[in-house]
Amino acid sequence: MDIARRNVLVLSSCQALSVGGMVIVTTVVALAGQVLADNAAYATVPLALQMTANMVMAIPASLLMSRIGRRAGFTLGQAFGIIGGLIGIYTLLYAKSFGLLCVSGLFLGCHNAFWQFYRFAAVDTADDAYRSRAISYVLAGGVVAALAGPEIAKRTVDMFDPIMFAGAYVSFVVLCCINATVLQLLRIPKPPADWHFGGGRPMREIIRQPAFIVAVLSAMAGYALMVLVMTATPLSMVARGFAFTDAAFVIQWHAFAMFAPGFFTGHLIRKFGVSAIIMAGCLIYLVCMAVNLSGVSIQNFWFGLVLLGLGWNFTFVGGTTLLTEIHRPEEKAKVQAINDFMVFGTSAVASFSSGALQSLIGWEAVNMAIAAPALVVFMAAFWLRRQRHDTISQTDIPAL
Repeated sequence: MDIARRNVLVLSSCQALSVGGMVIVTTVVALAGQVLADNAAYATVPLALQMTANMVMAIPASLLMSRIGRRAGFTLGQAFGIIGGLIGIYTLLYAKSFGLLCVSGLFLGCHNAFWQFYRFAAVDTADDAYRSRAISYVLAGGVVAALAGPEIAKRTVDMFDPIMFAGAYVSFVVLCCINATVLQLLRIPKPPADWHFGGGRPMREIIRQPAFIVAVLSAMAGYALMVLVMTATPLSMVARGFAFTDAAFVIQWHAFAMFAPGFFTGHLIRKFGVSAIIMAGCLIYLVCMAVNLSGVSIQNFWFGLVLLGLGWNFTFVGGTTLLTEIHRPEEKAKVQAINDFMVFGTSAVASFSSGALQSLIGWEAVNMAIAAPALVVFMAAFWLRRQRHDTISQTDIPAL
């Protein structure tokens, strides 16, 4: 096995562990926030702060890993997760403090900022032909997490009965410890000693590229729309009388749909082009909106969240793949950092908005918010596809 495929295997395993932890926390954090908060509209604030910390930490995390290497940086990220999980356990078992639950969310956001770079680390040792598949395979590691995460959440939710949700944080800490151990198998060379974060072209030149704009828009909208609807789903279901196990079941299938396509998304991108896959993801988001607006049965929630996961996969993998095509090796740290800063900045806004929209206006408003961003990204990807086609066509015309 060559080094690129070995690293993809390690990163895919770590992705499974990290996503498993994320799914566990996401399944319970809004409900835990609802228990501890004075106002139900604030239930998603801990998750929103998690996204905010993810955004703020994206640039420092990328800069730090460019200095100390991927393995050391990813291991540090797991340490942040362990601290955040322990604070969550203490909060739910003893402190009963909404503020401390928010502090836990900040540490978990710092943790997420590091492991979200797994997808970029996958291409550090991969050649051009393997790039899209490497990204896709690493994200596919989340399939195991999609199946296991909600099951763990259901089985640990009442571990400390009558105190709810603390067991989920215990499970999260255990997964972080395992993750830190597996990461030691990663083999990615450190950047050269004379590397500096501002290397390559100026960012203002890079961001003027049409492909950069479409890549970032796709990842931003794809992630933010997923967070917006997913965060509101457990709140909406419980408010309508569904049991926690029903909400966990729906989140389980949603997470599965997010990561299972990773086994073939890279192949689809190579066959049809990255713009086509991004456009398909946008259309799937619009169908998801229609399904969620058509009823509030368990079937609607299930099918809507499956479509939500699939739309995320196509837009996020598509945007990530496109981004890796437009930067030089010496530019990757700053380009990836800026991308994730913007992606998780919009996701933080989506998290803050989700609880407020759900509490103040309702489930329908949450889903109607999908339409405009999905259409904007669809048109941007369509425009890029036409631009690239025109460029290829012009270069194929023989000189007279």
